[in-house]
Amino acid sequence: MPKGSSRKRERQYEHIKDSAKKRGESEKRAKEIAARTVNKERARSGEAKTKSRTSIEDISSSRRGGLRSHSGAGGRTKQQLYAEAQHRNIKGRSSMTKAQLEKALG
Repeated sequence: MPKGSSRKRERQYEHIKDSAKKRGESEKRAKEIAARTVNKERARSGEAKTKSRTSIEDISSSRRGGLRSHSGAGGRTKQQLYAEAQHRNIKGRSSMTKAQLEKALG
């Protein structure tokens, strides 16, 4: 976490990192996802010294996550299904379609 980060942002970072690891991401990738998400939120709220245009104009990370959650119209993404299949060690997952992954995961 950057210097001067609040405890809230540190908790947010840990929560996002843990969630990414549960989805099957590597430790390095989980840290990257968490850092990018927290930095974007810091930029949106004016806590960061620098910010990109997309950080402040794009849809917020929490809103985007909510739109892509399991309960949405499209359900889970193929990547999310694949990560769970990988976590459960399902054979033949790399050649499966989204529908086949959904069926295999039950």
